[in-house]
Amino acid sequence: MAMSETEMMLKGYGLTTAEFYYRMPDYTHVLNTFIWQDYDTAPDHPRLFKFVEFWQDEIEGPLHSVKFTHRKLIAPGEWRQVVGEFTLH
Repeated sequence: MAMSETEMMLKGYGLTTAEFYYRMPDYTHVLNTFIWQDYDTAPDHPRLFKFVEFWQDEIEGPLHSVKFTHRKLIAPGEWRQVVGEFTLH
């Protein structure tokens, strides 16, 4: 059974977003982009690297470069001291 997004985040997964730049198969001088998102674990990123391997094996457009970012969605919140309270009707 698959884990829910909340369970994944509690187990250390975070949202990984990758932007793939690849060359068009028929027009090698043209770069195109593809956006990929999935929950993954840092710093190894097994799901991202599995997708990169899939791309290299199955997709005709050769990769030029990949940019990615990883963000844990469950993290300590920002707290600040409140000195007073203002009520507006």
